Amino acid sequence: MHKLLFTILITTAVITPVFADGFDAIKPADPLNLKPQSVNTIALPIKKATLTHNSLHNQYVIAFDRFVQSNVKSAYNDFKILIETMDENDYAYMKMAENMADIGFFDLSELASSKIEDRALSDFLTGDIKLYYYPSKKIQKDDEIYLGEVFSNIIYNDQSREATSELVKNTSLLASSDYANYVASLGYLKSNDFINANTYIDTAIKMNPQNLNYKKLKAEILSQGKKPKDAIKMVDYIKSQKLYSADFARKVNSLEQYVLYKSEKNYSEKMYHLGFYYYYENELAKSMRTLQSALTTKKKHNKKVYAVLSRVYYNMQEFEKAQDTAMKAHKADSGNSMVLLVLGDLSYRTGDYKTALKYYRDAESKDKTSSVFSLKVAQTYEKLGKEKKAYELYEKILKTYSDCWTAYYKIALKDKSKEIVYLKKAIALNMNFKEAWIDLGRVEIERGNYFDARKYLGVAHYIDENDFRYYYYQGLIAKNQGMKQDAKSYFKKSLMLNPDYAPAKEELNI
Repeated sequence: MHKLLFTILITTAVITPVFADGFDAIKPADPLNLKPQSVNTIALPIKKATLTHNSLHNQYVIAFDRFVQSNVKSAYNDFKILIETMDENDYAYMKMAENMADIGFFDLSELASSKIEDRALSDFLTGDIKLYYYPSKKIQKDDEIYLGEVFSNIIYNDQSREATSELVKNTSLLASSDYANYVASLGYLKSNDFINANTYIDTAIKMNPQNLNYKKLKAEILSQGKKPKDAIKMVDYIKSQKLYSADFARKVNSLEQYVLYKSEKNYSEKMYHLGFYYYYENELAKSMRTLQSALTTKKKHNKKVYAVLSRVYYNMQEFEKAQDTAMKAHKADSGNSMVLLVLGDLSYRTGDYKTALKYYRDAESKDKTSSVFSLKVAQTYEKLGKEKKAYELYEKILKTYSDCWTAYYKIALKDKSKEIVYLKKAIALNMNFKEAWIDLGRVEIERGNYFDARKYLGVAHYIDENDFRYYYYQGLIAKNQGMKQDAKSYFKKSLMLNPDYAPAKEELNI
């Protein structure tokens, strides 16, 4: 699977005493969370970057490498050229809009957003980006670049004290820009100067009380002070603000576990929350090792550790370990909804749908805060051949959980009158939802719109280059355009990835 433009940067070793050392241990406020890579930064001729062959990603990495090295003006220009010249693709523009806001290039975020053609795909995301990141006033380009240099030196170049000291001398910029105060606070936090960090973030929040990223940093500061419970209250406030897109919901869950980790004094409890944090960051190997270090001789404590650990093992496809760990957790706490979910998933993947349904319904009765349990119940009814009941449940889910992209997707597959609208709604809530991109491609093939179909399928391929359906639908396009050999190659590739895929077999007369 390709790495997306978003990958995770966590720079510390797991289960060592360094976790008590402050901000350097974990950097949840890192802007892009993309690992700096050793890349050739020789100037390249301008050409259209595309998702195909990952050329967009490669050019992006070159620009970001310059940002990491504090060559921020060049990075800004490279990002701008990339946005202006890359092959038109709403998914790529959406990614760029979020990533540019992440590193404080708000003008470039706006530029990327302005190029999005289909607002039905992007409205939720662009709204979340503005609520989460945007300053109260437009920042001049020169100031954005200057603050980007300060930011880069604070986060990547171990110059937080020097960079912050220089920034706070610029009183006119601090007086006019809430974002400048945020960067100053970040610098002081990185230097473990919590008093000044708190002062400057309070100023930023006063100037722009809607910005959730400022409140996130405030929670991180509070978690390391004398009143960590105040940090939890700040997280609760952030959770109460409606963020629609999946990635932003994940950010909040990740922050909550980070704050709990920083606030907790007991080592095992700290490691439990740290392991949970890594889980939300999709750092599964680190999560596993950290959770293992959280296990103690106290069974009462271990049951919740086993619950998360079973989920981690399942996501790592270590199913025997997931089963063993989940059963340990279930024996200690039969009402834990996460454990019930894992046990249901284990039964579901082996085709034991009746047992899976039992676990899912039990989990649903225990936890009404998430759509995931009701969704699993509906999906299992569908597998049991009770489609009418399943789709009634999908409709019911959306009345309670309007952010459940899978429910929109499932209804789209059933109801042709809602097909396109609901497929796009699913993507708007989770732009990395591959299945919806593939089915949008299918719909456009059925309409004979092969150009649009290729665009949608290209996104799905970028997310997962090994999805057999991508090659099948590319085969259909080639077949419909008279390219018989190309079509045959695509169908064969589809079958290589899934030898049991009947539609590809039919096309090859197998």
